Order: sequence, then structure tokens, then C-alpha cells
Amino acid sequence: MVSFWLLWLLQLYIYVVAVIMLLYMVRHMVFTSTRLHRKQRRFYHEILDSELPPVTVLVPMHNEEAVAHDILRALINSDYPKDLLEVIPVDDHSEDRTEQILREYADQYSYIRPLYRRSGPRGKPSGLNDALEYASHEVVIVFDADYTPPADMIKQLAMAFVDPEVGAVMGRVVPENTKRGLLTRLLDLERAGGYQVDQQARYTRNLIPQYGGTVGAFRRSVVLSMGGFNPRILAEDTDLTFALFTRGWQVAYANRSECYEESPESWDVRFRQVRRWARGHTQAAFRHFLRTLSTRYLRFWQKVDGAMLLGVYAIPTLLATAILAHLVLFLSGRVAPFTLIIAALFCMANSYGNFAPFFEVGSATMLDGGRRRTWLLPYMAYVFIFNVWAVVSGLKDALLDVIREGTPQWEKTERYRQ
Repeated sequence: MVSFWLLWLLQLYIYVVAVIMLLYMVRHMVFTSTRLHRKQRRFYHEILDSELPPVTVLVPMHNEEAVAHDILRALINSDYPKDLLEVIPVDDHSEDRTEQILREYADQYSYIRPLYRRSGPRGKPSGLNDALEYASHEVVIVFDADYTPPADMIKQLAMAFVDPEVGAVMGRVVPENTKRGLLTRLLDLERAGGYQVDQQARYTRNLIPQYGGTVGAFRRSVVLSMGGFNPRILAEDTDLTFALFTRGWQVAYANRSECYEESPESWDVRFRQVRRWARGHTQAAFRHFLRTLSTRYLRFWQKVDGAMLLGVYAIPTLLATAILAHLVLFLSGRVAPFTLIIAALFCMANSYGNFAPFFEVGSATMLDGGRRRTWLLPYMAYVFIFNVWAVVSGLKDALLDVIREGTPQWEKTERYRQ
């Protein structure tokens, strides 16, 4: 009897997962259709011309001597009026030449005001909290140290805040080292699908575009009023996104505001990066899932999209466990009906990359005009298997964080630039 009920529950679990996968597949297909066929929502710098606000740019740094010169030169070459610009590189317990480099630039440019953190916990959320107390202006823009913003990037992001309902804004991330190997080329596809299609479609449909802490901006007073960034949550950008939406603020997305990043060039580094993302995103999901469903500030479809966005890193775990359940049924001689249909749904609906399945990635490469990049699409299946392993590891870490109730150690992504 026990065996019968166990097998019945496994069969039911497979059906439930198949339905969830189908819902995610429909969601991604809607996003793809929206991006390809619907009139796109314009960003503010395309329709507005207003007086520029004073801006503080924060650049979190930990042992960034390989990339510090590039990001600082890019900010110096920005076309933003320097009398309205404050640049705060946050040297977070660096042990290399980062401090020396920052002091050299601070001596030459009065608007570069480094913050040297030598006490307190290391990590991006803690560094940002200290920097917010040190900052002078309301509009705060954050760039990761390995990013290279174009000259007009600050102006484009700052323009969003002429709208009093906007609490944060996100630009598009574009890898710049795509020719370094197969991995970087595949990550370029992931980024294209995740931003060119997924983010833009959510922005166009007025759903939940996500603030990203690598090339984004927010209102300083709003973040401070919420107590700053939580150092126990590794995905401070996801945490801020849902904290804003559930309090009545909006997040804007600037698809044409492209900022260039250095992608991981080794599979080991990429594994740790995805594992950290999954861990932090799941931490944010634990914190905001019920609040997202119950808030009065979101419409029904925004709540649906928010819940599915929060749950996206749970998908690989659901898939893996459903496949194991199917294997148990197969070995027991009780194969679930419509086995092939369910297996097809698994393959069609899974998320190959950064929230973007193969048809979003393919559409994004066509929109970008890089048709030859679509030849790499079959390899995304291998990336999916790799991501399942990394994401399941991150989910395990997030569950352990709940049990331990400690502050996780921030792990920086390795740099390759010389």
C-alpha cells in the first residue's frame, strides 16, 4: 500500500511540474511575441529633454587592479557635466594595488572621492550601505568594476528620474570579451535573450522589469528609508527590485543604454557565479514571495510575473527531481501516461540561460543583427545541464542560510583583463 501511494505521488508530482513548465513556456513565448510584434515602450531619454540632476556613481571594488583603470577612465570620459558628478569607488578590503590606483585618480580629479573600507563585513551590500552614507546626491548609479560604460551612459540612466514614480532604472548588459572562447560566446547569447527580449518585453507590458546591480541606478533616499541593502542577501538587486515594487515604486529599463562587461572565461568561475546568483535570488524569493502576492500596489498580472520571476531559479531543481521521479516510475514498471509529451514539455519549457529559453535567445540574436550567432543555439542545451548543477547548488546554499541564520561570504567573480 505504501509503495502504491508513493508511486501515485511521484506520478502526480511529474504532472504538477509539467504544468509549471508549460506556464513558464507560455510566459516566455508571450515575451518573445511582444518583443517581435508589439510596439515597444520607449525609455525616457528617447522622449524627454530635461535638466540633468546631480549624480553619484558608486563602483564597488575588491582586488580590482586589473580593471580599475578602465572603469575610472570611462567615467572620466563621460559627457556628464563634472560639476554634477560625484564618483565614489568603494575599496572593500582590497589586498592588491586597488587602493594605490584610486589614490592616484583622486589626486587628479576632485569629483573622484574613494571610500576605503577596512572594517566591517566584506561584500557588495555592506559596501553600498557605507557608500550611501558617504554619497552627496539623490540619484545613485552603480557600475561593477569590470564594466565599461559609454560616454552618454550616465546621462541616459539619470534621465529616468524625471518621472517621480521611478525608484530605479536598469541598462542593458553586453559582454565585450565574446571572442575568448565557446563559453563567452554562449554567455553573449544568454545576455542577449535575457535583456533584448525578456527585460524589454516585461518593460513594454508594464510587468516586473528587474533592477540589476551591475549597471543600474536608484533613488538614495528610498533605499535609505528601507534600511539600506540587506548584507545577508547576495542578490541585492533582486531584493531591491521587489522592495520597490511592493512599496509602489516603478523600475524602468533602458534597452538602448548598453554597458559592456567582462564575462567569465572559465567554466569553474561561471559555475561559482551562477551558484551565487541562484543563492541570492532564492534568498530574495524567501523574503518577497508572499509580499508580492499580497501587496496592493501590483496588478494581477504583475503579481503573476513577479511570482514567476522570483521562482525562476527553482525551475532546474523541479526539472531534476521530476526526471528522477520519472526514472523511479520507469524502474518500477509504472511509467506515467503521455510520457513522451511530458518529456517534450520539459525540453521545450526549461530555461536554458539567464531567464531566456532558446526561442528568446534566437529572437534576440536576430534583432541584434547577428544571424551567425544562432549557429551556437544547439550548444545551449549543454549550458542548461551545466546551469542545473550550479543552480541546484545555489538553492541548497540558500536553504542552509535559513538554517544557519548567518551572513554569507561574498565571492567576487575572477577578472581576466590585463
